[in-house]
Amino acid sequence: MAAGERQGRRGRFIGLAVALVAAAACMVDPVGQPGAPTGQRDPASPSGEVTTRADGTDTVEEFQEDVETARRTAERYWAAQFEASGSSFRPIRRVIAYQRDGEVSCGGQEVPRNNAVYCTLSDFIAYDINWSFGAFRQVGDAFVYYLIGHEYAHGIQTRLGVQYNFTIQQELQADCMAGAYLGGVVEAGWLTLDEGDLDEFREGLLAVGDDPGQPWFAEGSHGTPEQRAEAFFRGYERSLSACGLS
Repeated sequence: MAAGERQGRRGRFIGLAVALVAAAACMVDPVGQPGAPTGQRDPASPSGEVTTRADGTDTVEEFQEDVETARRTAERYWAAQFEASGSSFRPIRRVIAYQRDGEVSCGGQEVPRNNAVYCTLSDFIAYDINWSFGAFRQVGDAFVYYLIGHEYAHGIQTRLGVQYNFTIQQELQADCMAGAYLGGVVEAGWLTLDEGDLDEFREGLLAVGDDPGQPWFAEGSHGTPEQRAEAFFRGYERSLSACGLS
């Protein structure tokens, strides 16, 4: 993806399946536990040399720029939604990069490497910069926007007081909200994407989901690949009205 003020640098969703298979967002602790971080399941560490994408998505500067753009557009999008509903908006306090196990904690629980989480208690998003940058180099900047969009959605759920009995409900709603955010900022012209990107994004989302046979009510469940893709594109195409927030 590309920010509206820098259109043309790159804007492809190619290869997103690889990133999302490695980074299927998960609940770390049961829904509703005070201070419980919501984030990623530890993905298997990739073996061999990381392949740099042909579109030039490979520098630390580009990565940092996209993280900041994703944060800024998510904040701008949600501020507009809250304002439209007559409510005041409080941005997520911080987005933190870390490198080591235990460098960041949430309510006394250490955030492990190869992860990204939203911490309810301290109101921050934290991401392993080495893991995230590796995925960024492999598949492009779409990974960053989905990652920040999904974790920011967990922060919005907290602000709205959304509570569910099962993890899968919260995670599928966050997928829908991430889709609504991305669809909204593309429609507003704050981000751009190329022809064919949505088809590639759909293929990527269909590559993620819970392992076969995992009960939907199990702690940490996210839904089948079809459910996750449906949730994301329901939000992307129909905006927040499709995400069950009312």
